[in-house]
Parts: sequence; structure tokens; C-alpha cells
Amino acid sequence: MLARVTRKMLRHAKCFQRLAIFGSVRALHKDNRTATPQNFSNYESMKQDFKLGIPEYFNFAKDVLDQWTDKEKAGKKPSNPAFWWINRNGEEMRWSFEELGSLSRKFANILSEACSLQRGDRVILILPRVPEWWLANVACLRTGTVLIPGTTQLTQKDILYRLQSSKANCIITNDVLAPAVDAVASKCENLHSKLIVSENSREGWGNLKELMKFWLDLTPSDVMWNTSDTGWAKSAWSSVFSPWIQGACVFTHHLPRFEPTSILQTLSKYPITVFCSAPTVYRMLVQNDITSYKFKSLKHCVSAGEPITPDVTEKWRNKTGLDIYEGYGQTETVLICGNFKGMKIKPGSMGKPSPAFDVKIVDVNGNVLPPGQEGDIGIQVLPNRPFGLFTHYVDNPSKTASTLRGNFYITGDRGYMDKDGYFWFVARADDVILSSGYRIGPFEVENALNEHPSVAESAVVSSPDPIRGEVEFIQELPKTISGKTKRNELRKKEWKTI
Repeated sequence: MLARVTRKMLRHAKCFQRLAIFGSVRALHKDNRTATPQNFSNYESMKQDFKLGIPEYFNFAKDVLDQWTDKEKAGKKPSNPAFWWINRNGEEMRWSFEELGSLSRKFANILSEACSLQRGDRVILILPRVPEWWLANVACLRTGTVLIPGTTQLTQKDILYRLQSSKANCIITNDVLAPAVDAVASKCENLHSKLIVSENSREGWGNLKELMKFWLDLTPSDVMWNTSDTGWAKSAWSSVFSPWIQGACVFTHHLPRFEPTSILQTLSKYPITVFCSAPTVYRMLVQNDITSYKFKSLKHCVSAGEPITPDVTEKWRNKTGLDIYEGYGQTETVLICGNFKGMKIKPGSMGKPSPAFDVKIVDVNGNVLPPGQEGDIGIQVLPNRPFGLFTHYVDNPSKTASTLRGNFYITGDRGYMDKDGYFWFVARADDVILSSGYRIGPFEVENALNEHPSVAESAVVSSPDPIRGEVEFIQELPKTISGKTKRNELRKKEWKTI
């Protein structure tokens, strides 16, 4: 299905075209320690040669995925599958691009016919890492419906808020969250279709397994594994668009909860060539005896979500022989800066800007600051707004306006650029600590603390003590589902004693 291209429709597809550089799957090397960059010779040549072609009509499913199907049929593509799924029970499922296309069309027909959805209608998708999550993504692309992903950790209150705010017409979820949806559905006047991924029927719900009925044979292949939760934009970046633009296999392991040993065993057992995960995951992995595992196929590791400390990257390199290429971005922007292949990595830096964005450090008035001076990280939007940037927050013009300062979109993060053009993260703007007139970035303090062998991880927040701060040791830091430290909870704990 073709659609007239608008800025809003293009922002996903073309952003992931450039992100394919960040997470591509290539032929295996005998020695992953001597693998040479496959994508470009150096950062400057990539930046200079970057050109974004914007067609009048574009649909990711037809113009990317279906093109890989044609190449697959013509024998012009390696034998790796499009999708490879496993779970802890030893079950596996593998799809070629042709099978992915056929199944996603069936799913699209369900949305269009059984659910009577039309282009522009909104679909909330709340599923864990099960194959139906990927089919729903592609089906929405085929039908022109707007996909709104949600994490499986959402509460009844969270679901109600999302249904009412988005005016969603359809929701897709599983047995676990279906009761919560039913409890609030009467308050959501736009919701008229409910689809469930379950072995059992549920009154008032369409059962996807009954509507589709499929099972496929399995064979081994090269893969890309991204561990991001399905409720975050990062899962779309690295579990849908980037790998499939490259014709690579999407690998996923459905783990109900994070288990370091399971991650290490999977990397060792399966021919995963590219691994993408949050810094917290890498930190927990290096605390294990990695040397007892052999990652024979792994050749490229990337990280995003929050800054990764130099001590983690050093430990990972010492134990695996591989660097971790850090990237920085937001749901609103996709990739802003990254450590790309062929580029010197400065430990602790988030690399250089994506060629699609003009990134600067600006002051409170929107003026560009010189190298070495801390300020707000901004993306130039005037006179020409880049296509990779979101257009606006739905039904929230005041919040949209708050992100603009002069000619720049303000990310809400603080940082600085060094003389070589590398960007360095300091903190979220609301995480900066003020002490005796000095501005302190918590990341730098955490960096120092984490170097101590007795510290597994740390989080630094401001404290109301008028004279001195304290160091508190706890068993576990509060985390978001994606592994980020909840500094707001720590701050509340410190300041409620005033």
C-alpha cells in the first residue's frame, strides 16, 4: 500500500536508513578482533557523502521488506532469515522475508477487515517479545494505521491514560493485560476493537492465533539481537527498521526477566553477529565470568539508552576483544550522535553527530557555545527542520513549544563538545547538582565511584545537607524497565527528610 509522503510519515523510514549503519549484519569473520569496518572509511567521508533521498511515495513494508522478498526469490540475498525467535522453553520460529510478508498481510487484513480500521486510525500494541509484536508492526505499516507501543509493565491506570489520550481505535495485548483493558474500556469511547494473543478465547476479543493459525520450519542463520523492551522506541529502531532495511535477521529471546547468564549463554549458543543492549546490561554481564563463554560469531556491539562508563567498555573489551559503540538519541529524534564504525572511540564520549542532524551546544538564549563549554544539547531546526525530528507532541502545543529555543530543538540534556567534534553527556538538565555555586554532573561522579572494585554501580543525586554529602550503600538501585536508574526516586528519598 502506497501513501503520499509527509514529514510525519517519513520520519521513521528515513531515520532508520541511516541507523542501518549502526547495526548491520555482515558475513562472519574468522577473527572478530580483526574485523574491519564494512560501511565507510571514516566519519568525515560518511558525513560529506550523506545525502537523503526523499521519494514522493514511500511505504516501509512495500519499498523495503517486499524488495528483500524479491531478492530472496531471485537468489540475490544470503540465506539468513528475516526473523528468528526463541524462548526459554526451547521453542523456535524462523521466517524468511517472503513468509514475513505473507503473515503480515494476513495481519493487515485482520486490521482492515475484522477491525474495520482505516488509514490514520490508532492502534495500541502491548506485547512482550513474541512474534506477533513484529507482525503487528509491519501490518500497521501496510495499512497506514498509527502504531502506539506500550511496555508490558503498564498498569490499569497507565492503559486508561494511553487509550484516552491517543483516542486509539484498537488495542492488541495478551492474557496478562486483557483484564486491565476490559476494566477501563467503557471509559474509552474511541476503542472499538480488541485483539488478544492467547491460546484461549476471551469474550469481546478477537483471537489472533485463531484468526491466523501458522507454524513454520526452522533453520540456523546469522542474526542481530537487540534486547530493548518492546514498549520503547529503541525496539523499533533496532528490532524492526535498521536490520530489515539491511535485509538482516532479527533475533529475539523472550525472557520474562533479565538474567545475565541467559544472555551470555544465548550469545554463546547462537550465531549472533550484532548485539545491542543498554549500558546496565553490559555492566551486569561483565560482573560475570565471561571468559568461560565463547562468542564465536559476535563482531559488533552497540549500546544506547544512557551513558556507558569507560570501566564497563574496558572490561568488555578485555574479556571479548570487542569495543562497545555507544549511541545517543531520543524517542523524538532517533539517533543524534554515535560512535560509528571506522571512527576512533573516545571512552565515555557519545561520538559525533548523525549526518542528518546539525547538533550544537547552546546557552540559555540559544547561542552556540564554543568547544569545551557546557550547555544544552540542541538540534538546529531553523530555517530547515530535519526530517528525522518528530513534528510535535500530540494535543500538547505548550510542551512542543517548550522544546524550542531560538533556532534549536532542545533535547533536555546537558553536555559539551570537545575540540575534535566529539560530544560528551553531562546529565539530564534536571539532574544537574548545584553545590556552592558549582554545577556538578552526576555522570562524572558515578564514573569515579564505579572504578572502585567494591562498587557494582552507583547513582548520584543532590542531597539537602547544607554542609556535606553522604554516600549510601544499598542492595539495588531503582530502575526503569529498560534498565535506566530512577534518579527522580532517589532525589525524592533524599529531599523528603527536609
